[in-house]
Amino acid sequence: MIQYIIRRLFLLLPVMVGILLVTFTIVRLIPGDPCVVMLGERATKAKCDEFKARYGLDDPIPVQFVRYVGNIAHGDFGVSIKSGQLVTDVIAQRLPMTIELTIGAMLFSTTLGIFLGLISAIRRNSATDVITMMGANMGVSMPVFWLGMLLAYFFALILKDTPFFIPPSGRLSSSFSLTPLAQVWHMTGLSPIGEFIITFISNSVILHSLVTGDFAMLKDGLWHLILPSVAVGTIPLAVIARMTRSSLLEVLGQDYVRTARAKGLVERLVLFKHAFRNALIPIVTIVGLETGQLLAGAVLTETVFALPGVGTALVQGILARDYPVVQGFTVVIAIIFVLVNLIVDISYSYLDPRIRIE
Repeated sequence: MIQYIIRRLFLLLPVMVGILLVTFTIVRLIPGDPCVVMLGERATKAKCDEFKARYGLDDPIPVQFVRYVGNIAHGDFGVSIKSGQLVTDVIAQRLPMTIELTIGAMLFSTTLGIFLGLISAIRRNSATDVITMMGANMGVSMPVFWLGMLLAYFFALILKDTPFFIPPSGRLSSSFSLTPLAQVWHMTGLSPIGEFIITFISNSVILHSLVTGDFAMLKDGLWHLILPSVAVGTIPLAVIARMTRSSLLEVLGQDYVRTARAKGLVERLVLFKHAFRNALIPIVTIVGLETGQLLAGAVLTETVFALPGVGTALVQGILARDYPVVQGFTVVIAIIFVLVNLIVDISYSYLDPRIRIE
């Protein structure tokens, strides 16, 4: 198992180089000059030459790529052309929001999706099954931005001044703020890794509130997370419910399940001890894929609910021709996606003893 994990981590290196090469090429093929985008009418030839020399954009593309890969190897993602911030700081500020949204959405979609799939499989071709699958089809068909606005309208306007009111946007109420922990703890002279970790925790509502013991802020942050989690988790919920139903129905038709029933085992043991575990492999695969996709950023959901996440940062970086930001986020998302798939692969051997990773 350890050898398999190490081998997969080593295979991550050529994958990352390939992703860097593709991203590096595509970003520079986008029409438009970053100097013109940033300076506008002030983009004279002299200023653009100075601009390109400052950010190394006047060198040949292969030279820029080799230099960028070398900087990445040393943990240097460069400086944002648009804001002048270190890209690592931008990532540490935006990534926590997306991770929190992904966790909330996947908890909602996985829990409810597996439950609905189980009910549909147990009561196959019944009214419950038909209604559940119709709801799943509707969940896949509904646009995320439309569902987000509908949820915000219903829970924030129609249910206003009731116990069921849920905030329609933002991460926190105006009475709370994410104060940088480096200032609170008077921390200076941190290493780049230490600074990244502190900035990451400072911009995570959950981690910040747990570290500081501010449970009122934790409750408020989780309350604000409900609507965007439901909106972005509806499509994964529908996919997981349908996959759970089809996978479980396939397993329930196997010979060993019929044998277990013939031996007199109660239906609950047959379902959960014999059938459900073997039906989990395709479900876990779908959960892993959906998790990786959400970690890439839910642009529409973040826009509707005014959330500063990875999706909006990537769109802003692309529109501003901010090459370092786009490439930095792409690398981080690719690493997370590969690690999520690694966890999914390892889980196969625990779900089905017949599968041996080695």
